[in-house]
Amino acid sequence: MADLSLATVSVAAGVLDVAAQATAAAGGGDTAPVGPNRFLYVNNGSGGSITVTIATPGQASGIAIADPTYAVAAGKHAIIPLANVFRGANGRAAITYSGVTSLTVKPFELGQ
Repeated sequence: MADLSLATVSVAAGVLDVAAQATAAAGGGDTAPVGPNRFLYVNNGSGGSITVTIATPGQASGIAIADPTYAVAAGKHAIIPLANVFRGANGRAAITYSGVTSLTVKPFELGQ
């Protein structure tokens, strides 16, 4: 898994080209920082739908919380919240993909 670095979207900076900052998704998955105002940008440039899965390491009343999946259609973009519920032992979210051909990703944080 590759550790994705966080970029800040600043209110003062104005418009940000998030697609230009995205990098190729790793075949074995990626990790990203979690927390308030953080999200994962996903750009599916492939010819088919790709499913993004984020591990949810926690439990509720002793029952494992199911890992959510997000289908990103061919040629589409998605923004997936990186909430604290995804925080693993290393403090990061573990993210996997059903395919990585033409898939780019980048975690962002909304700044001041």
